[in-house]
Amino acid sequence: MHKVIVITPVKNALQNTLEACQAIAESSVPLRHIVFNDFSAPETKAGLEKAAKTGRFELVHLEDHTLNPSPNYKLVLQMAQNLALEAQLPLLIIESDVTVRKDTIETLLAHLSRTKHSGLIGAVTTDSSGKINYPYEKFKNVQTASCPTQRSLSFCCTLISLEFLTAFSFKGLDDSKDWFDTYISKKALALNFVNTVVFESPVIHKPHSSRPWKLLKYSNPLSYYLQKLLKRRDKI
Repeated sequence: MHKVIVITPVKNALQNTLEACQAIAESSVPLRHIVFNDFSAPETKAGLEKAAKTGRFELVHLEDHTLNPSPNYKLVLQMAQNLALEAQLPLLIIESDVTVRKDTIETLLAHLSRTKHSGLIGAVTTDSSGKINYPYEKFKNVQTASCPTQRSLSFCCTLISLEFLTAFSFKGLDDSKDWFDTYISKKALALNFVNTVVFESPVIHKPHSSRPWKLLKYSNPLSYYLQKLLKRRDKI
């Protein structure tokens, strides 16, 4: 019997996505994994379809559900929430640039079971050497196994409790935004849920590998902010 619904939104970055899916498939708990393909290039779509035939994950092409161009994170969240509520299971978002450990999902579910009124539980992210990296550098000096936080959680690898999914509908998310981790984190706190960062089973994160233009933030900040402004990209 499944213990959690896992979703992975995908926009190209096929190799990273397949690595993420393989790691999820090797997890120590039974789960249902759905990959949402958000108008990826034909070669990525073909690669995902081939991989889906192994049975490791289910594949949803968003082009079959909307004409809206990528990114369609709002639609993904709405569809995933419906699936989680129907199954009465928590929802875990694992993005395509993240590789989990075999025990990561089990660890997050364990924290959920012992945290009263839990909202969001995020696994801390590291680079391949184990150093905490974006977007969790602010937690690099924490020495405990987990800690509650008032800061926004990233959706890199974040578990959303069934209790919160029941209390707050994603139907009303702002159409003008592209990403919703900050908003949903704050909404959980506003509804008196507890958000937590877990350090026991860190996940490897390759920041922005699915959106390489965002790397300009570090190499060419002027170009990054011009694209963000003029092309209305990355609206949070």
